[in-house]
Amino acid sequence: MAKAKRRLAAILAADVAGYSRLMGDDERATMDTLNAYRDIFRQHISDHDGRVVDTAGDSVLAVYGSVVEAVESAVEVQAQLAMSNADLPEARRMLFRIGINLGDVIEQDDGTLYGDGVNVAARLESLADPGGICLSESAHMQAEGKVESAFEDIGEHEVKNIARPVRAYRVAAGEMAAEVSEPALGIPDKPSIAVLPFTNMSGDAEQDYFSDGITEDLITELSRFRELFVIARNTTFTYKGKAVNVEQVGRELGVRYVLEGSIRKAGNRVRITAQLIDAKTGGHVWAERYDRVLEDIFALQDEITRQMVGTLGVKLEQVELEQSMRKPTTDLEAYDYVLRSLKWWHTTTPEDHALGRDLLEKAVALDPNYAQAHAHLANAYVNEFVFEFNPRPDPLGRALASAKRAVELDPSYAFAHYILARCYYYEKDDRMFEAEAETALSLNPNDADALADLGNMYSLTFARLQDGSDMAERAMRLNPHHPGFYRYAVLFQHVFEGRYQEALTEIRKTDLVYWASYIWLAVIHGQMGETAKARADCEKLLALKPDFTTDWYLERRRFHASLREPFLAGAAKAGLPLG
Repeated sequence: MAKAKRRLAAILAADVAGYSRLMGDDERATMDTLNAYRDIFRQHISDHDGRVVDTAGDSVLAVYGSVVEAVESAVEVQAQLAMSNADLPEARRMLFRIGINLGDVIEQDDGTLYGDGVNVAARLESLADPGGICLSESAHMQAEGKVESAFEDIGEHEVKNIARPVRAYRVAAGEMAAEVSEPALGIPDKPSIAVLPFTNMSGDAEQDYFSDGITEDLITELSRFRELFVIARNTTFTYKGKAVNVEQVGRELGVRYVLEGSIRKAGNRVRITAQLIDAKTGGHVWAERYDRVLEDIFALQDEITRQMVGTLGVKLEQVELEQSMRKPTTDLEAYDYVLRSLKWWHTTTPEDHALGRDLLEKAVALDPNYAQAHAHLANAYVNEFVFEFNPRPDPLGRALASAKRAVELDPSYAFAHYILARCYYYEKDDRMFEAEAETALSLNPNDADALADLGNMYSLTFARLQDGSDMAERAMRLNPHHPGFYRYAVLFQHVFEGRYQEALTEIRKTDLVYWASYIWLAVIHGQMGETAKARADCEKLLALKPDFTTDWYLERRRFHASLREPFLAGAAKAGLPLG
């Protein structure tokens, strides 16, 4: 029988606000988010010398030897969860409440905790706001003046199964946000615009893909004009389904203009309404309604784009006029398949990859001269190689053939050049990679994904650390609600210039559920001499990718010769497997 021992400990208890509603709406998505967010808890708890005791249901229970460490880790967790939630629709955001207590606990040999110390922490968690943190009086006495956070006394509370009232303190509003706040976004010195997701007015939620696809097409068309500053799709789609205040959107994204509208598709007809609004004043700059047959959809997109650009005072060069008049396909079924596939490219799971790839192969079969379909299909094939999703023979060969075909069909299509650059990168043809990368960015200087991805490649493979970091910073400005990989070029510069504390801060802002994050955490902790943390990072990495070796990673990521030794030194200190 396990022997119990009593000791004083700092206890953190957390659970999800509104968990039953989230599970009722979408069980799979809720569990995926919960597992990802628990990994964030585990990382920060471990970084502060804590230990996860239990994760029953939607809860997290952890124990620390220090209240200060418990509070600091809780603030970091809430800050990172706030960033992750920003990428989710409001209805799917998962908010944790956290309670922290310093109290007497009974600990079994197997690590299980019991006692009033645990119970009070759980009751404090129920007093916390969603996304907030509550401390007991005993915990507050230990933390006050020793952490950067400010506290608010919220008085005494009668709580279930605790004999006496509990005095509670909460971390002051804004403390978690302050941990991850970015500098205020200034308005660029050129016309700047955010295209909000057009509302589907068809009365059929299954038609959302069509409205979303048209919105993405408009963003892509506008992005080609270097005289404009265009916010990326990932960010503007965080406003989907919300009642928005245009002036607030302008402030949040740092843009002068916002385009919003609606789409109604019925049979072979489509109605599009669009209005361009000055976010500074809230006034309408331009508005129009279009009723067309579906066959005119590309001409209609061009018309909206040209009217908007002209209204914003951008001079249209002849080459841009010719590009805006191109007709992607004459096969509307093929176009429909491409639009349907787009929803699967904003996640990275094998199941979604297969769905998107299959739709694109159908589109290419219907119209072999459809450049957009070939380019997206090439991207799917590259991802077979990079992420090892649904692999079939010779993914790079298939990707290269499709990307070349896309460029041949439409030399002005920036995305096709970007994907062709990706192909050449993994084919180790550096001369062609650089040529295609430069072409892609010259054709579309507002493509945030391309900037971030190519910046990572420039950093590691060509040791152009400052160039890569600059590209990442520009990508993050174009896409304020960016995914974690945007930060890697900035991270690489910190690591290889020996600024390990800055690197640690940067990587904690990335997606810590992706296995590659733990490679860099291990290397950073190794170089900082924090061996125990580095070893823990290795364990997490190998749990996510058991076949990982540094030799494989150096080859796959194509490290420049000057960067290999510093990386290997940190990897060796961390105990990463070599080959």
